[in-house]
Amino acid sequence: MLSNIPEEPTSFIGRRTELRRIDDELTVHRLITLTGPGGVGKTRIAMRAARAAAERFPDGVCWADLWPLHGAGRLVASVCDAVGLADHTARTPVAVLCEGLAGKRLLLVLDSCEHLVDACRDLLGDLLTAAPGVTVLVTSRQPLGLVGEWTTEIGPLPCTGDNDALALFTARARAAAPGLPLTAAPHAAAAAAICRRLEGIPLALELAGAQLAHTSVERIAERLSSRFDTLDGDGPGRPPRHRTLRCAIGWSHELCTPLERLLWARLSVFRGTFDEESAGAVCAGGPLTAQGVRRTLDALAAKSVLTREGPRYRMLDTLREYGRMWLAELDETRALADRHAAHFASFGRRAERGWLGPEQVGWYGRVAEAHVDLCTALDHLLATDPERAQELGAAVGFFWSCCGHLHEAREYLARALAAHQAPGPARTRALWALGVAVLLQGDLALADALGVECAHAARALDDAEAVLQAGYLIGLTHLMAGRPLSAHTVAEEVLGPPPPAPFGSPARLRCHLVQLFALTGLGRLAEARAEASALRRGCVQRGEHWARSYVDYQLSLISLLQGRPEESAGHARAMLAAKQGIGDKFGIALGLDLLAAAVAAQGHGAAAARVYGSGQALWRTVGHPQRGTPELRAVREECERRARAAIGDEAYADLFRRASEERPGTSLARILAGDP
Repeated sequence: MLSNIPEEPTSFIGRRTELRRIDDELTVHRLITLTGPGGVGKTRIAMRAARAAAERFPDGVCWADLWPLHGAGRLVASVCDAVGLADHTARTPVAVLCEGLAGKRLLLVLDSCEHLVDACRDLLGDLLTAAPGVTVLVTSRQPLGLVGEWTTEIGPLPCTGDNDALALFTARARAAAPGLPLTAAPHAAAAAAICRRLEGIPLALELAGAQLAHTSVERIAERLSSRFDTLDGDGPGRPPRHRTLRCAIGWSHELCTPLERLLWARLSVFRGTFDEESAGAVCAGGPLTAQGVRRTLDALAAKSVLTREGPRYRMLDTLREYGRMWLAELDETRALADRHAAHFASFGRRAERGWLGPEQVGWYGRVAEAHVDLCTALDHLLATDPERAQELGAAVGFFWSCCGHLHEAREYLARALAAHQAPGPARTRALWALGVAVLLQGDLALADALGVECAHAARALDDAEAVLQAGYLIGLTHLMAGRPLSAHTVAEEVLGPPPPAPFGSPARLRCHLVQLFALTGLGRLAEARAEASALRRGCVQRGEHWARSYVDYQLSLISLLQGRPEESAGHARAMLAAKQGIGDKFGIALGLDLLAAAVAAQGHGAAAARVYGSGQALWRTVGHPQRGTPELRAVREECERRARAAIGDEAYADLFRRASEERPGTSLARILAGDP
């Protein structure tokens, strides 16, 4: 069963009543919103509730983190990512999402919607109408205000009776200071006083517990009492809960060293998770050295200001908001935004340089991890330096186009080109990257026009690499339109006379791929096999995966056309493994179709039906009917004919249907393990 619910970073304590109530509500209502102030534990409760209810949803649980989003621009794309839709069409993302979920029975969790209330209301209004089998669980500091919404308020942990607040504080205290005897007097009395002062708010208790690594529980209780007595003034009773949390955060901030406070403020510029390298590049400066950033990250994590997620760090929304307030007080908001954008522009250049070689797969992963902050950097550069936005968009655009972020690649590149129209290398490369994105969305006419414009600009600048990039785009457009001879001519023209040097640059390698595809399309199979074998050897020597996957694809097709089905199946499996490592769903769908044809050609009708059905499940996630170069149509038709002939129409239809309804990740893992 599909589930991408995040792992819980620490132990979960209490909330039995709330979880029982939410479990009941999920059987009755289709939209449940968990409300409450920041830091009260809405996200953790949603994790537990979703995990407990997962068995009731045949199509799984899909979790969408909305806390990293700044504005509504990426809302629908983030939800599409969460449910596994990597759309390759030019349709609106909302239409894609509604169609993709129309027949599903799943639980969708939208976490941290308070800054996107209007946009979430509009999206869910459409989605709940179009997808009657979908249930949505939302966490937000305020209700969405949608008809049919059921609101459940999440309060703090109780400080009396079962005293879950004390249990949480004790657990976090022992993590910070192992062996501390909190159950013995006078420690127990001080711990209980802390829980009461912090009103059972989980985040406040976490922050207080972390301080026990450096001070005593009695001292914490004394400081809190003094702070809240001062803040209460003449008013009746204690401050409201949101003020309690703000005061607790402020107190935790006061207990930080000056360098820890400075890094806390500067880290608030990151929208998503970040690694140590990025933190050092963006936040070092003045008294905070790069080495000091590394030490201070550990200190902030020990104080629960940061949470670790593997080698990366995350700052909770409430703490980031506080950090942004101090960043403004320091008058560093614009400077840090500039440094953040500059770092990710450099990141994009390094990713592009690392594309051709042994670090290629690693860069695909790093670009995916940094996606939110790359978008943030692009938004900033579009407003301040659109030419650099073109540069960054072009650098990551190919990564995005390969991995299903076509809508964002197209939008950012189009905006950058419109914002800065002066000729130059950045604009030329942006034209190429935009052309690749629109081509993969199926807009061949626009892709062809962008390719021609890119070629003119590249020649005007005498930019040899850009000429090759334009040639790749134009040649690929010809291939997709069923014109292999034109594609071959374009590739020959831009590559120049032999001897070939396919690994001289990324664009040169891609043009050799166009040439290889064209040879196969022209039926020159012996030449195509020789070219493919040589390219594959070079890719293996250099640790390159993207081009190798498409070379394996061609070798699989050539072997099939030459009557070598077992060899064809081996190359198809190799392609699938490489595409899985990169995260290219479009490529996986192509590979599954080819593997099905190879299996059918070996006489294994049942296995072919299952693999072909698994391919259909992938095609649905990318939003296209089966696509690829035109010669594949006959291959697919022959695959189905052979499989039906081997096992009969009824058996074929049943196996195909069951495989097409299986989760793509599950079926792919089984197929790669050799069990179609």
